[in-house]
Amino acid sequence: MKAVIFTLGCKVNECESASLARALCARGWEVTEELEPADLYILNTCAVTAEAEKKSRQAVARIRAVCPSARIAVCGCAAERAPASFAEKEGVFLVSGARRKGELIALLEEGACGVRIDGSDAPYDEMPAPRPQRARAFVKIQDGCNNFCSYCIIPYLRGRTRSRSLESAAAEILASPAEEVVITGIDVSSYRDGARDLADLLLAVKDAPARIRLGSLEAGVITPRLLDAAAQVRCFAPHFHLSLQSGSDAVLKRMNRHYTGEEFLSRVALVRAAFPDAAVTTDIIAGFPGETEADFAATCALARRAGFSQIHAFPYSRRTGTVAARMQDVPPAVKKERLHRLLGLGEELRRSYEARFVGRTLELVPEERKGGYTVGYSENYIRLYVPGEPCSRARVRAVSPFRDGLLAELSPAGRADSAE
Repeated sequence: MKAVIFTLGCKVNECESASLARALCARGWEVTEELEPADLYILNTCAVTAEAEKKSRQAVARIRAVCPSARIAVCGCAAERAPASFAEKEGVFLVSGARRKGELIALLEEGACGVRIDGSDAPYDEMPAPRPQRARAFVKIQDGCNNFCSYCIIPYLRGRTRSRSLESAAAEILASPAEEVVITGIDVSSYRDGARDLADLLLAVKDAPARIRLGSLEAGVITPRLLDAAAQVRCFAPHFHLSLQSGSDAVLKRMNRHYTGEEFLSRVALVRAAFPDAAVTTDIIAGFPGETEADFAATCALARRAGFSQIHAFPYSRRTGTVAARMQDVPPAVKKERLHRLLGLGEELRRSYEARFVGRTLELVPEERKGGYTVGYSENYIRLYVPGEPCSRARVRAVSPFRDGLLAELSPAGRADSAE
């Protein structure tokens, strides 16, 4: 029997889909991510933006175009938000939600059908370890969110924050065959196992053979204690993705983000003091309700002061059910224009950051072969292109700017497997 697992949205969704794939493989299924004829389709949906939710609904039609007789089970955030919009579609026999995805396989085995949404804030849902990856693996340590940012629907769909046991998370990280492990979750910063937190988890995996990278963080989690724990990790990737969203204090307050611009910059300064070459990347929303030109200028000014190496910019997307949905929206043309400027600023800052590393040695974890190049990322999240024969994890010397990153060549230091 063959199953297709089609995933939209965040890395947490991808991680959960990989867990479902492993559970199916253990039961004798052939599993693929490609849309092709199969006996079963699992659609793992996203609802972070209106566009993501729309694409999730359209995916049903895409599946049926490949296999008109498709049997489709739908899960994820869009299914949690609007289960009827999926249940009424031809071919969909089961709709579950964003929580307790680990029970989906059992529902399939018992022949469940219809809408089976569990909206309870149950304990952390342990799932099988995802299918092994050789390059980059994602290890989920946490689910849910307590922040309730005024623009975000996810806490209403995923529920309150809950964490995996430190022993379970550490065991998966230490056993991973991947060259790099990314610690991920809906709100990694809120990770708690009793009195133990993210710093304790880092200390528990400090001798891992894989390179360890942290997923998206809230700036408030950046403390000397966390940074000291990170510095003790044998192969830590000095890359901190700190979600800013806006550089205007007035906008941050309307967003229900619990910091000021200056407080955010103080956490960036802590990172720079501990890891001088660290990449600091971020998310910024363009055109949040009520955002003035002065507010937007403050955001751009703060981005320059922070020296971000990448900016993930996106326009505000109204989500019914959130506090911001009741606020006065910014005209679409203004959102579009500000997004364009943010993307330009992000590109400028990326090039400026990467230029510092031309002529220096970096560590490449390759992820793909593309047009005669081995392509992957450095420890500080610079996209690297190495021409010639494929290589594995290795020391490389950055040569010059190239495409969306840097051209590099193998360093005399060679492979990085035994890097200190």
